[in-house]
Amino acid sequence: MNIYVGNLSWNLKDADLANLFAQYGEVTSAKIITDKFTGRSKGFGFVEMANDEQAQAAIAAMNGSAVDGRNVVVNESRPKPEGEYKKRPFNGGGGGGGFRRGGGGGGGYNRGGGGGYNRNDSYDGGGFEGGY
Repeated sequence: MNIYVGNLSWNLKDADLANLFAQYGEVTSAKIITDKFTGRSKGFGFVEMANDEQAQAAIAAMNGSAVDGRNVVVNESRPKPEGEYKKRPFNGGGGGGGFRRGGGGGGGYNRGGGGGYNRNDSYDGGGFEGGY
């Protein structure tokens, strides 16, 4: 069974996480998720246990317990639903746009459809619609 462990101290390592759960049964893997750019812990991880009954016992015992000064959140890991969480591009597509000009397609980080600042075609055509 795959177990989610959240609110972890940034000091914990994979081996520390494995040792925490080993007292409840066989741990097949333990991984603390890290930022890919800085290598720093994101404060959560996953533990895989071979036996579901032992995993349930570990969840019941560990959820809310203090680990390295923090109350951890422990529950059964559920896979994210298919097709939800698609990454969006940070830079928009489509051309055009700019200061008080219409624009074409795309969007991107914090942008609606096209265009840029005050994307209406006329000078006094409206407020701040669209992206910024």
